[in-house]
Amino acid sequence: MNQAARHRLEDLLDREIAVARLLSTTLDAERSALTGDAPDAVLEQSSEKVQLLGTIERLEKERRELCAAEIPGAGGDAAQGMAAALGERWHALLELMARCRSANEVNGYIIRVRQNQVRQLMDIVRGAAPVVYGPQGKTFAKALRALARA
Repeated sequence: MNQAARHRLEDLLDREIAVARLLSTTLDAERSALTGDAPDAVLEQSSEKVQLLGTIERLEKERRELCAAEIPGAGGDAAQGMAAALGERWHALLELMARCRSANEVNGYIIRVRQNQVRQLMDIVRGAAPVVYGPQGKTFAKALRALARA
C-alpha cells in the first residue's frame, strides 16, 4: 500500500470514528428520550440515528473500495495486515461500534417493554382479563369489568 492510500485510509477511519462517536451520543440521547416523556425527542433521535448509520455505511463502503483497489483481493489476510498497520484507529472504531450496538440493543429492549406496557393497558381498557400473579407466583387471568363500559 502506498503512502497516499494509507493517508486516505487513515482519514476514512478518522471520519468513521467521528461519526461513531456522534452515533454513541445520539443513542444515549435516544435512551433518555425513551425513558422520559418526550415522544418528539424519540422521533428526532431515531431520525438522527438513521442518518448517522447511513453515513457510517457510506464510509464503510468507501473504505472497502479503497482497500480493494490498493490491495488485490483485499479481504482475509490482506485486510488483517492493513488492520495491523492502522491498529489503533481500527481498534478504536471497533470498540465504538461495539458500544453503539450494545446501546442500540438496550434501546430496543426499552421500546419492547414500553410496547408491552401499552398493550397491557389497552387490554384493560378494552375489558380483557389482565394477567396477575397468585400467592404461588403463578399467573392467572382475573376478570374485571371493562373500563370502557364503566
